[in-house]
Amino acid sequence: MKRVAFALLLFSGPVWAEGLAAGRVIRAGTVLGASDVIFVRAVPGGLSDPSEVIGREARVTLYAGRPLRAEDLRPPALVDRNQLVTLVFKSGGLSLQAEGRALSRGGEGERIRVMNLQSRVTVFGTVLPDGTVFAGGR
Repeated sequence: MKRVAFALLLFSGPVWAEGLAAGRVIRAGTVLGASDVIFVRAVPGGLSDPSEVIGREARVTLYAGRPLRAEDLRPPALVDRNQLVTLVFKSGGLSLQAEGRALSRGGEGERIRVMNLQSRVTVFGTVLPDGTVFAGGR
């Protein structure tokens, strides 16, 4: 029995987990699809679930064969730099809206800088699912 167990250990290779890598060079700002990723041997810190990758945007250039990491990806941008956006501020029952210019790109839930076009004041706000920017309040 010991010989059989030793033989199995001797002839069995290492077991590798699968991870995800870029299947081609992907430029920053590109939204990844199923055809953009391939399975490779997993590495520490690499992503292995396709649902964590597909539909996300590349934050940096991704090179073919390199493992994908969470910090390389972000939600797809809803707001582009220099785009006109609606700024929303709420306080109690009062809701104010103003036109602003986005000073950076941002996806849903990300904080970006926006310049209020009327007052020329720069504020930080969170991008909402409809592309408006919530600049504060309750």
